[in-house]
Amino acid sequence: MPLSVSVRDIQTLILSYHPVIVIETLEEERVQTLLKKATEEMSIPMFEWSIAQGLIRSPGTFNAPWVNEYAPPGTLKPAAIGNTAEPLAVLKHVQDMSIKALFWLKDFGKHFEDPETARHFREAAQLFSQKRSAFVLTGDNIELPREIEHDAVVYDLKLPDRDELSRTVKEVVRTMRHKHRTIVELEDQDMQALVQAMTGMTLKQARQVLAYAALDDGKLTTDDVERILHRKAQLIRAGGVLDYLPVEGNRVEWGGFANLKNWLGRAKVGFSPAAKALNLTPPKGILIVGIQGCGKSLAAKAIAREWKMPLLKLDAGRLYDKFVGESEKNFRKAISLAESMAPAVLWIDEIEKSLGATGSDSDGGLSRRMFGFFLTWMQEKSQEVFVVATANDISQIPPELLRKGRFDEIFYVDLPDLQERGAIFRIHLMLRKQDPSHFDMPTLLQASEGYSGAEIEQAVVAALYRALYVEKPLDTELLVQEIQGMIPLSVSRQEHLKQLRNLAQDRFMSAR
Repeated sequence: MPLSVSVRDIQTLILSYHPVIVIETLEEERVQTLLKKATEEMSIPMFEWSIAQGLIRSPGTFNAPWVNEYAPPGTLKPAAIGNTAEPLAVLKHVQDMSIKALFWLKDFGKHFEDPETARHFREAAQLFSQKRSAFVLTGDNIELPREIEHDAVVYDLKLPDRDELSRTVKEVVRTMRHKHRTIVELEDQDMQALVQAMTGMTLKQARQVLAYAALDDGKLTTDDVERILHRKAQLIRAGGVLDYLPVEGNRVEWGGFANLKNWLGRAKVGFSPAAKALNLTPPKGILIVGIQGCGKSLAAKAIAREWKMPLLKLDAGRLYDKFVGESEKNFRKAISLAESMAPAVLWIDEIEKSLGATGSDSDGGLSRRMFGFFLTWMQEKSQEVFVVATANDISQIPPELLRKGRFDEIFYVDLPDLQERGAIFRIHLMLRKQDPSHFDMPTLLQASEGYSGAEIEQAVVAALYRALYVEKPLDTELLVQEIQGMIPLSVSRQEHLKQLRNLAQDRFMSAR
């Protein structure tokens, strides 16, 4: 979201008598830039408070004392106004001030545990609602008392967009070149590649990773893009519920799925300028249901690779949190991150486990709330985030999710046929440096009837281990022995497979 839009949003909230604005973020630098711009255009003073410095008039804002911008950092700290370091003291001071202003309170949420502080804050907020002043609360996981919640509005500060990141890249490049004599070998298209690699990062993270790449070898070149992507993958994985696979690291191969591949070829046109010119929205996503080990997860990776988009995997196990409200927050955070990295593919593996069984109240209605949020987002999203959801158990999927319009299409994946099994064998043999022409393929295809792609892969791996053990080259006989020694899902879960086929046959499109 451009800065100008965020500035207008904050100004509109203040002018519409919203006394408390909550911004859950740790990016105080961006908040400061946003609030300074908003108050400067409105010609109202801005104050900021933290327990470490007390209340100060924010430097560089309307009617604030002049500050020497060339002084070394930290040498000219603004003096606190009165004795306002304590939360209760600053609220009492603010209530006595007669001016219309914006007050930025940092990490103030934890102080609402004191009833007297909460009461004074509530009275100050009631006063603000009459004179167009406002509190802005920032921090991580801000919890407001119920009596204050109805006065507050939550403002969602999106991750930096490409314009913000582009300005940051230029600032860092300029600093590296002049202060550290860094050699910069970047054309305009290379700069855009750097910006694209940094989408999904905060400004602070972007500066740090770019400065590290430049200082490590004294150069900033196109080779640093891959290092930045690697660092971004680490940050995303450490930061929450998503795993990240960049385009450059996605080298999967898939056999079969002819019908799905044809559909994807047509759907890709929806991301083109020609489609936008006709007011066509980009495709929303697909749901892939079917038997375990038949390539549903592989399809998600292959789609991202074919479309040259980064892949984000939503881990349902890391989505749920023991604390009230945290699971929904994790989900919203994951969706926001995916949107900031658009165009991207968002893979929700085993969606029935994270958003299924919404009729149960055993979790306090958590699944139902998250399911409702997901449905609304799928219905209204405009960002180029293509959702690939996979499911093994159709019975656990809420019927609302199967309705036409939620997903662009629902595909059913069955056990691979003869031709697909041949392609799977060739892929896994070649991947492990085996020549497929040295094997009796008709014999392997007959032996693997009823086996899934994952089971065929495991047979190849196990046969190679046995070949190493007996110290002989892998051959057809060893492979057949491993295949016949396995009990495939088509046998162990025969009833489930039959039920799944009967259910999907007339309702979903075949992936073949």
